[in-house]
Amino acid sequence: MQFTIYQESRIGKRKNNEDRLAHSYSRDALLIVLADGMGGHYYGEVAAQIAVQTMVDTFKREANPIIADPFLFLQKNIYAAHQSIIGYSTVRRLSDTPRTTIVACLIQNNVAHWVHAGDSRLYLIRNGTIVSRTRDHSIVQHLLETGKISPEQAEDHPDRNRIYSCLGGPQFPDLDLSHKTPLMANDLIIICSDGIWGVLPNENIIAQSLHLEDFLKAAPRFMDRVESISGSNGDNLSMLAVRWEEDYVGDSSSFSVSTHGMSATDVTTHMEIFGNMPREDFSNDDIERAIEEIRAAIDKYSFKK
Repeated sequence: MQFTIYQESRIGKRKNNEDRLAHSYSRDALLIVLADGMGGHYYGEVAAQIAVQTMVDTFKREANPIIADPFLFLQKNIYAAHQSIIGYSTVRRLSDTPRTTIVACLIQNNVAHWVHAGDSRLYLIRNGTIVSRTRDHSIVQHLLETGKISPEQAEDHPDRNRIYSCLGGPQFPDLDLSHKTPLMANDLIIICSDGIWGVLPNENIIAQSLHLEDFLKAAPRFMDRVESISGSNGDNLSMLAVRWEEDYVGDSSSFSVSTHGMSATDVTTHMEIFGNMPREDFSNDDIERAIEEIRAAIDKYSFKK
């Protein structure tokens, strides 16, 4: 495999960053995942951390060097993360379980497989055009699809942020699985939280901004633009973008990744650990205790061979 990847999360104008994102790759498989946590105090962060860490931990165990069944892997580990969040809530005796969206994509054999719950999105961009996008599990999306509101009304609808599928809720998450999607050289796969797409006047701006030769310079400029548009009430902004480069020819930057020299058992991961993201009112002891509780919840409910 050969690809270029950009990963960034910004706190925006919020007190804490409840988004989590990560990528992990073996010689022949790449996993990208993003979760947008919901909940008071630090619990939204915990839900998002459990979701992302569950996916990455299992990928590191099972990518030898590919995943045997990509869709089964995505589905079972999202359900495992859901159960881990509920288990965490039970141990902590929380009055309401923290929740999170999730979007995850697994690429191997030059084919992409993705799944999502909630309103964090995946975009597939080809030749500067959005050719596929996930469908939000939101009240507003349902109203749009049934013709009860117009796109203009959706932009400032009071239920804009209400979603009906997530991890940590009272019911198992409603998951949407993609078809197997063959990739072409220079395809872009973007996963992002609603702090990115939710403030854009037109989602085509994503394709127009990122489908550039100098991808790694275009991506942070795009983030700057979104943060500026967000204004004084801006949400957390998180994006992970992959440019697929199987047919890449030319000079390789330090940010381009080639896995051809990796062994079948090697796995490389980039993930922010709980406590490393910007936040307020959280002591080092609180962080250490939360990390131990997160690990215990994941270990209890994760699938292990």
